[in-house]
Amino acid sequence: MLADHAAIPVLAVTDMDRARAFYEGTLGFTSEGDVPDGVVYRTSNGGFLVYTSAYARTNKATAISFQLSGDAFDAEVASLRAAGVEFQTFDLPGEATWTDGVLSDGTMRAAWFADPDGNVLNVETDPRSAAG
Repeated sequence: MLADHAAIPVLAVTDMDRARAFYEGTLGFTSEGDVPDGVVYRTSNGGFLVYTSAYARTNKATAISFQLSGDAFDAEVASLRAAGVEFQTFDLPGEATWTDGVLSDGTMRAAWFADPDGNVLNVETDPRSAAG
């Protein structure tokens, strides 16, 4: 069954050098190795693949969500801002409020941003985390 195997997000980009500059330089990921037309980056519980594709720039939904403890959220957001990441805001239904590009609904906090090809990433407090 597929549930018995690891799964990783896959992000399409148009320019691998520009993608590496963003993921390695701006976000601080370390390459775990090149694959044909791409590179794999590791996270604490898996990783993700960035590869070149003619279909890059077609996804407008969140591609990767990084789950953070509530204790780590503010420091990570500050680090992203210091690296020049610009956060996105958008209209959402419900009682959520935006403050300086960070969404809060009273139970969680989240911030969205895009890579140079428009892949949408976000950081959010992990709802499973006691500190979330």
